[in-house]
Amino acid sequence: MSFFKRLSWLLQRRKKFPHDDIHRAGELAEMRLVKLSRAAGKGNGWQVYESVRIPDPDGGRREIDMVIIGGNTILVVEQKHWAGSFRINKEHHFIQKRKNGQEHSHDGVADRIARKARLLLELHKNRLGLSDDDMPDSRVIVAMTHQKLEWPKIPKDLAAEMVNEKGFLDILKANNPGDANQELVETMNGFNTWDEVHMHGGLMNKGDVLSLGLGEQIAEIFEQRDCEVTGNTIHKRGLFSVFDKQPSSASIKIGSKNAELTIGHGANLHMHVVGESKPRDIPWACIDKIVLSKPAAKWNRNG
Repeated sequence: MSFFKRLSWLLQRRKKFPHDDIHRAGELAEMRLVKLSRAAGKGNGWQVYESVRIPDPDGGRREIDMVIIGGNTILVVEQKHWAGSFRINKEHHFIQKRKNGQEHSHDGVADRIARKARLLLELHKNRLGLSDDDMPDSRVIVAMTHQKLEWPKIPKDLAAEMVNEKGFLDILKANNPGDANQELVETMNGFNTWDEVHMHGGLMNKGDVLSLGLGEQIAEIFEQRDCEVTGNTIHKRGLFSVFDKQPSSASIKIGSKNAELTIGHGANLHMHVVGESKPRDIPWACIDKIVLSKPAAKWNRNG
């Protein structure tokens, strides 16, 4: 390999991808609510599933922030961590007024999560061939978790309940549904979540990893998996590593299979990142770790 290629590879390994502060704040708020929900609901038998992805008949998949089940009850939850204030107009659009005075319209926050809840329940119904009388009790909830958010008057005909963080946690503490219906557990276990690719510098890409790009043997195991995939990398980033023939390595775990391998120059992971129009390659030289969801169950792979 020429010195120019070695230098280019080193610069790629040293490149940093800082996280997006706005999105990072939202992610941290979601993680916090999940943790608090698990603690608040544990004693009453509630089980928490985060970032649940369901197929949409109109195409693609939609994400639900949290689905919480207990007994034969299901809570479908959308979290918003807005600061400032908001109002709800006659069309039930949520208009957020940020601290800088700018307004941003979030069309149909309650309507969207109510639709996702209907799609999820329909999947459960169809999977088991249930009648309407046998369906779980359900509640659709929008949790506004920022402590300093100013609230408007909430329309009575809104498609979802509106609660603050304390009000949401009180629901879990005050209601004891008991151990979750096993059929409901099996349905929830059939959903998957986003894949995560953590970049050097702190940025986390969410989306669908389509291929690992680490050789045919790993590719075959990856394609046939029914479990989560995790991986960590070690990259030499010092200036003298420009002379190292194998400056990058990875540890990949797929179920019970573990692989220790070197990462060659030009190795790329192929991923469709959330919010982007098409998949792209991500150089392994820039990746710190991966956490990839188990695939969705076969009955849940349409869309």
